[in-house]
Amino acid sequence: MLNVIQHTDTCHVYVLPTGREAVLIDCGDGSVLDRLAEYGIDRVTDVLMTHHHRDQAQGLARLARAGARIWVPDAEQDLFRAANEHWQAREIFNNYNNREDRFSLLESVPVAGILKDYHTYTFGSYTFTVVPTPGHTTGSITLLADSGDAYVGDLIAGPGKVWSLAATQWTYNGGEGIAGSILSLLDLKDRNVKRLLPSHGELMDDPASAIDQTVERLAELRTLRRQNPRIFLLREKPFENITPHLLKNRTSMSDAYVLLSESGKALFIDYGYDFMFGIASGADRASRRPWLHNIPALKRQYGVSKIDAVIPTHYHDDHVAGCNVLRAVEGTQVWAAANFADVLEHPAHYDLPCLWYDPIPVDRVLSLGEPIKWEEYEITVYPLPGHTLHAVAIAFTVDGKKVVAVGDQWGTDGTHVNYVYKNRFAASDYRQTAELIASLQPDLLIYGHTPPHEVTPDFLEKLLTEGRQLERLHHELLAVEPVEVIIHPYQITAVGGEPVTVTVEIRGVADRPDVQLVVPEGWTAVAAGPLTFTVTPPAGLRTRRARIAADVTLGARRLGQVAEALITVE
Repeated sequence: MLNVIQHTDTCHVYVLPTGREAVLIDCGDGSVLDRLAEYGIDRVTDVLMTHHHRDQAQGLARLARAGARIWVPDAEQDLFRAANEHWQAREIFNNYNNREDRFSLLESVPVAGILKDYHTYTFGSYTFTVVPTPGHTTGSITLLADSGDAYVGDLIAGPGKVWSLAATQWTYNGGEGIAGSILSLLDLKDRNVKRLLPSHGELMDDPASAIDQTVERLAELRTLRRQNPRIFLLREKPFENITPHLLKNRTSMSDAYVLLSESGKALFIDYGYDFMFGIASGADRASRRPWLHNIPALKRQYGVSKIDAVIPTHYHDDHVAGCNVLRAVEGTQVWAAANFADVLEHPAHYDLPCLWYDPIPVDRVLSLGEPIKWEEYEITVYPLPGHTLHAVAIAFTVDGKKVVAVGDQWGTDGTHVNYVYKNRFAASDYRQTAELIASLQPDLLIYGHTPPHEVTPDFLEKLLTEGRQLERLHHELLAVEPVEVIIHPYQITAVGGEPVTVTVEIRGVADRPDVQLVVPEGWTAVAAGPLTFTVTPPAGLRTRRARIAADVTLGARRLGQVAEALITVE
């Protein structure tokens, strides 16, 4: 086992030497630099952070000035390199967000690299696997060394002990981090780690016993809080059979489905937040953390040899958040329909709710209405506007049943119209999609947040009746027919003095509109086509989210500045 030095200031800082150089795990107040000679070290090359709290990280600026590279957990990257923006945006008045993200750095620090979940990294003589271990914070990681040493941050502080219970409260009065800690600790136990090295507390040479004691106490507290009552049951059996070859993930935030092939391959329909034990307050990156907690159980219990592909029903984060990690770790291909593949690949270009933070590469774009073959199945995606314009119905036959996956199109009893205007809803959407479902004649609909529903003639008639009613009410209630105007791309990064191109899209009008582009003083906007403009910010300018707008007139109808876009000039 390689030599490890424990330096203690505001937390335990683990010094891992290779010759006269060293890697640190966490950095505390930075005073470790004052004792390098004593430890036989000339230089710190890298600092690997287990989480973002100041007692772990307040010395990072000093380490950066000394030339050390800073590596941070993927989910918490913005709390290190964009701390200044975080402090400006964080709610304070009327605050119901109790996450300890104000126990963050006071100023941003330069980040050299991201520690991605399940990836392996080598620093000097040490190789680590990044294990996601939410609990103390949403984005906490454990660095599992090849030696079997597990650097667990503040997940556990001793047998039966944690460093903070307040940190496990991610909502106003919740205990989400309690459940997260239980799942994370049991995952480490399954990995047969040899030692637990915490940021606070004592080194543990008997990890299984230490974990068991801690899980037992956390479970008792969870029971007292009356939260996550089925956590152990769900961990034991996360998937349930709808048919012999169609599974439902019982633990995901939005229901994900698995199609099993006779060859042992699996295809997911949607993959968002696997094993969702509670959602943190806020909508920043650190509040949403996908992981692959149930993939080992899927392989073990159903003989799955490969997670071959994932097909999302639509682009919303709870349906796609885990696609990148599934793709990176399992080699799973992302297949997306033509009507929202670009939303996945270029989310910043769109002004839509529920966008994932990062681009999701699409390995195969699926044409609408054209069947494809996957193993022994034929799969067809159809446009399904309503909940969002950027959605599809996924139709296939499995075990003799004709199944259509409809995502979030309908809710509650399976017929509730679940529309969101900002998702680019149109009045006729639900009438048209009810007609689509009737034409497909499925035996079963499967949903994102509603139990599967057997399809009967009465059920189809109810879909159509409510779709027609919704369309009629919109036409009767609205004084004028709505006109949708968007600027594409919505978020743009530019360089001062260099032009960028934007396009104005107008939906719901037949006549050619008059469009003027409004830009900040000192900028220029030149028409490059009927609805295309070239925008140039002043040379030397640096600004974040400057606003431009499309000012629209339709004949005698003056709409004004009905759409905006944001340009950051670097």
